[in-house]
Amino acid sequence: MDRLPWSRFHLLLVIALGITWVLDGLEVTIVGAIGPVLQDKRALGLTLQQIGASASFYVVGAVIGALVFGWLTDRFGRRLVFYATLMIYVGGVIASALAWDFWSFALFRLVTGLGIGGEYAAINSAIDELIPAKYRGRVDLIVNGSFWLGAAAGAGASLLLLDPNLLDPDFGWRLGFGIGGVLGLGILVLRRYVPESPRWLVTHGREDEAERTVAQIERTVEAETGKALPRAEGILEVHPKKSFGFGEIFASMVHKHRGRSILALVLMIAQAFLFNAVFFTYGLVLAKFYGVPENKAGVFLVPLAIGNFLGPLLLGHFFDTIGRRRMIAGTFAVSGLLLLATAIVFGLDLFTAWTQTVAWIAIFFVASAAASSAYLTASEIFPLETRALAIAVFYALGTGAGGVMAPWLFTHLIESGRHWALAGGYAGAAVLLVIAAVTEWRLGVDAEGKSLESIADPLSKAG
Repeated sequence: MDRLPWSRFHLLLVIALGITWVLDGLEVTIVGAIGPVLQDKRALGLTLQQIGASASFYVVGAVIGALVFGWLTDRFGRRLVFYATLMIYVGGVIASALAWDFWSFALFRLVTGLGIGGEYAAINSAIDELIPAKYRGRVDLIVNGSFWLGAAAGAGASLLLLDPNLLDPDFGWRLGFGIGGVLGLGILVLRRYVPESPRWLVTHGREDEAERTVAQIERTVEAETGKALPRAEGILEVHPKKSFGFGEIFASMVHKHRGRSILALVLMIAQAFLFNAVFFTYGLVLAKFYGVPENKAGVFLVPLAIGNFLGPLLLGHFFDTIGRRRMIAGTFAVSGLLLLATAIVFGLDLFTAWTQTVAWIAIFFVASAAASSAYLTASEIFPLETRALAIAVFYALGTGAGGVMAPWLFTHLIESGRHWALAGGYAGAAVLLVIAAVTEWRLGVDAEGKSLESIADPLSKAG
């Protein structure tokens, strides 16, 4: 798989798997933009605390979904699970459009989170195992960064959906969720281009199916490129098993790969805290501190989301060339220092709505690449048999520690109306980013251009 040239097959693979992040960005951004609208008595009449709590419900669902479906992905395969999680996700989004009060909205956000958490584990596993090693870093970053294409679309759509001159306040936000759910159903068609991971098949005793899958992929790539493939080199002997016990899996993560586990956890906590703190609440910040009308938040969120996507898109190449350790440590450090400076300026009340947005664009151009690299790190530095569960565990722990608390904390800081209180929250996020940079520099793995099996020996490896 690693010797294959880039082809249309790989492009369709990236689109079929990455489109979920686009839709996730679409509806998550709509949630961020509709925060003030949901306080309207004509909508759900929620309080600021309830808006923050509903965001936390979504994150809790994502944590649970990642853990449950991460284990199922390693047990039953990547392909089965990313179909199941997509259906749960779509169901949760459509149900969110039909919510009638806080508890129904929170419950449906939790269901949506269950689906997206499972998608993170299944999709990142599939991408890493099907994309050639020389392209793995940039592709992983771009796929995870595609969330922000959806975020830009969601922010733009919110300008129409939340305009009371066009749509009733209690209908526009519901329509946004409904559109996202219907679009999600279209992904099912694209997913048929994605085969089961041959790596997963061979380690689970399905060698014949793995051989057929690889042969089909090779024929497809040869036909698309018009060139004969180079000969495969190297032999890795494994002892397949239908399943691997939790004892084997956690012994690998906690003992043999303890340093890597610490690294993945620190990176996940830092990025989760930052992004959940800012993007679940930015509509509230614009309304509270700058008097931006609730239906105009999308004007500021569109360029911010575009900057977030351009970061992984333009910087991703360097994670495969300059290298993982330097780029991951560098992007976390630079984004942390920029955030600290921004916190001070915000505390001094020197920003306008637009100048703060420009500052966020500069920060998140770098921080978005750093955040995507956290998922890349968790997905490639552990043995094949534990990959999906490792992604799930560190996503769950990182998001649980950083993501669940952040929306709740920052809604309270915003409600206080004090600039220095919110600036203190931003400064705390900056410190976490710098800690992550130092941890990466000391414990990072130089995985660029290497096969997954050379980065971490499979548990089923002979001897």
